[in-house]
Formats: sequence, C-alpha cells, structure tokens
Amino acid sequence: MLIKKSISLKKHRTSLSLEKEFWDSLELIAKKKNCSLQQLISEIDVDRKSSLASSTRVFVLESLKNFNP
Repeated sequence: MLIKKSISLKKHRTSLSLEKEFWDSLELIAKKKNCSLQQLISEIDVDRKSSLASSTRVFVLESLKNFNP
C-alpha cells in the first residue's frame, strides 16, 4: 500500500508516494544522518536520474546494502 506525503523541494510543494517500509527506512536513515526527512529527500532530489519515487527507493536499497551492523 502506498502512502503519499507532501514535501517541499526547491521552494515548491510536491508529493511522494512510497510504501510504508520505504518511509520507515527513510526515517531511520535520516535519524542516523542527523537530518530531517525533508533534508534527506532534498539530497536525493539533487542527485536523481529518474523519478523521485524510483530514486528514493534506490537510495534506500543502496543505504541498506552499505549498512554495517
């Protein structure tokens, strides 16, 4: 099930729809990086090569792949 959240990117509002598991992972990554969810998504937006949703999912997967417990 997709969850849609509104965010501001480059001073305009947009929405991002992701599965709950991706939102949960993004919040954990943001906490680990000591930044807000908004800041993290803005960083993803700057470097993205495809849609924001796809780029965000890839970012989460790459972050988890590089995670060292």
